[in-house]
Parts: sequence; C-alpha cells; structure tokens
Amino acid sequence: MNRQPVPQGDATGPDRTGARTPAPVPSAVAAPTPTPVPVPEEVLRARAYLLRSVEPPNRRLIGLIEEYGPVEAADRLRRGAVSDELLRAATARRGTDRSAADLDAARAVGARLLVPEDPQWPDWPFSAFALATRADLAPPVALWARGPADLSALAERSVTIVGSRAATRYGLHTTADFASALARRGVTVFSGAAFGIDAAAHRGALAVGAATVAVLACGPDRFYPVAHTGLIERIAATGLVLSEYPPGTVPGRLRFLVRNRLLAALGAGCLVVEAGARSGSRRTATDSLALGRPLMAVPGPVTSALSVGCHELVRAGQAQLVGRPEDVLETVGRLGLDLALPPAGERRPTDGLTPAALAVHDALPARAAWSPGRISEVAGVAADDVRAALTELEERGLAEYHQGLWQRPARRGGP
Repeated sequence: MNRQPVPQGDATGPDRTGARTPAPVPSAVAAPTPTPVPVPEEVLRARAYLLRSVEPPNRRLIGLIEEYGPVEAADRLRRGAVSDELLRAATARRGTDRSAADLDAARAVGARLLVPEDPQWPDWPFSAFALATRADLAPPVALWARGPADLSALAERSVTIVGSRAATRYGLHTTADFASALARRGVTVFSGAAFGIDAAAHRGALAVGAATVAVLACGPDRFYPVAHTGLIERIAATGLVLSEYPPGTVPGRLRFLVRNRLLAALGAGCLVVEAGARSGSRRTATDSLALGRPLMAVPGPVTSALSVGCHELVRAGQAQLVGRPEDVLETVGRLGLDLALPPAGERRPTDGLTPAALAVHDALPARAAWSPGRISEVAGVAADDVRAALTELEERGLAEYHQGLWQRPARRGGP
C-alpha cells in the first residue's frame, strides 16, 4: 500500500493508541509544515479600529482598505482624509480609538480577531461580494471569532441552514436529521444560533461530534439569545462563534439583517426549513441568491403557515425542493468526491457504527495516513473517543494501521 510521506515534527511519533514511540527517519521529500506568520499587531489594531468606527456593511470602507491597506486606511479615517460619504458614516466614532481595549476585551473571553491577512480567512466565500451589485452586500472588515476551528477549512464544504424561530416539531426534527447527515459527510453547518431551526441545525451537527459555526449579531463578549448560552458555548468548544461587531455591542433588528449576508456567503448553499411569508430567513435566502449561492427549501404541510415561505421560493423557481440530505449533497458537494447517500434499505458497511466512529471514518484519508491526533482535529471528536473509534473501524475492516498512522483501506478488485 502506497502512502504519502508524513512529516515528523519531533523525535517521537504516536502508536496506534496515540502514545509516543520512536519516530522513523523523515523522508528526504518530506518538508516540515511552515509555521504561520502571526498577523502584525498594528494590522489587528487598524482593522479593530475600522470595525468599530463604521457600522457594517460599507463598500466605501472596503474600497479604502483595498486601495491603501488597513493601517493607512485607519490613519486616513482618523485624519478625515476620506470621501464625504465615508466621513459621514464614521463621524460618531472615528475620533475615539478603542482598538487596543477591544482586542483586550475579546482576548479576555477567549476570542480573537480574524482578518483577511490571516491564512484562516475564508477568501473564496467572501469573494462573492465582489460580484454583488447591491450596495449592502459588502464583505466584513474583520471577524471576531471564539473557538479553535479554522474558518477557511470549515467553509470549504458547507451549508447554511435557516428557518423559523417558532418552528414546529416537524421542522425541528427534519432540521436535526439533515444537519446530522450532512455533518457526518464532512459538510459544515452554519447558522445563527437563534431559537427554532437555527438551534436544531447546530444541535444536529453537535450530536454527531462535528464542528459547527454560529454567526451572531452582537459583540464577541456576549451570547444571544441568552437562553442559548449553553448551546453557544458547546459550539465554541469545537467550532466557531463569529461576529463582526466589537465587544459590548448589543443585538438589534438591523444587525440581524446585516448578519444574514455573512451566513449567505459562508455557506456553499442555503437550506431553508420552515419559513413564514414574512420570515427573516427569507432575507438570508435573498442574500444567497444575490451572492450566487444555490438555494434549497424543504417542503412542509400545505396547511402550515410556517411552510408558506418555502413553498413560495420553490414555486417562484428561486429554490430547489429537497426532500433528503443527499439532495443537498448533490447541490453543495464537490463533484466526484461526495457520493450520494445510499437508497433506503441498502445495507452500508458503516451501518451500526457509533456517531464517533462514523465521524472518524468520514475523516479518514484515502491516500494519505494520519495520526490519531490529526484525525481528532479533523473529525471534531475527542482523542479518547478517536482511539476507541479506530479500534471499532479496524475490526470492521474500515480502517488500516501502519507505523503509527491510520487511513482507509485500499480498494480491492477495482479497475
């Protein structure tokens, strides 16, 4: 079995249970993973200042940053050397620089400022804003982030799930089922942590040990809704909680609408489950279409007022009707890499696996070989559970171990 060389960073390597054992001599073709260069503090402070000074979204501010860079753009805004329109937008806040205090306040609660200069910035999702014609569809200056995950990596295979806050039992159950099934296949679930459909989407992903991402409309030092503090803390433990609003910012109706464009951009597609005729999730759907994202809707009972919005989107030809998670995979998955889920009744090798083992199996590489620690990171499963899951997978012939590393078995009998 051919394997790609795996770089070794120290004198020891993990055995099959994750313990340290003497490592082999590195291959001549293996290169150490480059250490990421920290973003300069002056860049962080400049973007934090700009983020507080001008309420998002603002295309003129983005244009100023693109022309001069964040540090000079911040200096020009302080001096008033900007367009009259941008000066009016910043009049109330530009005279007070609270960037250092904002960074300190964020760090005090375990948050960091994620900026476009950071390799974890999701360049591809946010590139959609450049093609948008609406003035209110501008990319964020930066994002406050709580959680250990890499936003760029999570956004590579993603779906945004939105819907009614006053969801029915049908809507909650359907959402959780879709989110769990998609998360098991490595699709990151993005949502807004609100009551109803949002919460069901996050909980569905968490139930299978997957990382999920919540985008809030308040500062990074508070959780909203307060009743979902426990849920948001669970999201932040393995995934990410994002906001473009500085510490101390309270949520407001307009900020929720502004937040929705980020949800629309970060998902490779948008799935609507239970939306009334005037539901706020319709705004996210509209933003998704404006950003070129495929829109999907789950049908509901024709007698349910909460499904009127979904039915209208489908009837207008704006949304694709989806009835199973594999319909979503066909829309947002990568051609040739995501296999449709098997038809009901067909026996799968993974049937009966524990949720942790299923998540680990989905994370296992086919052509490379990874350590248990790397698998834990990618699968979003605790290290102890990864070791138990690998043993379970090996017993079923679904994982192979070699020299401290694990991978999927090579296909046999193929062309």
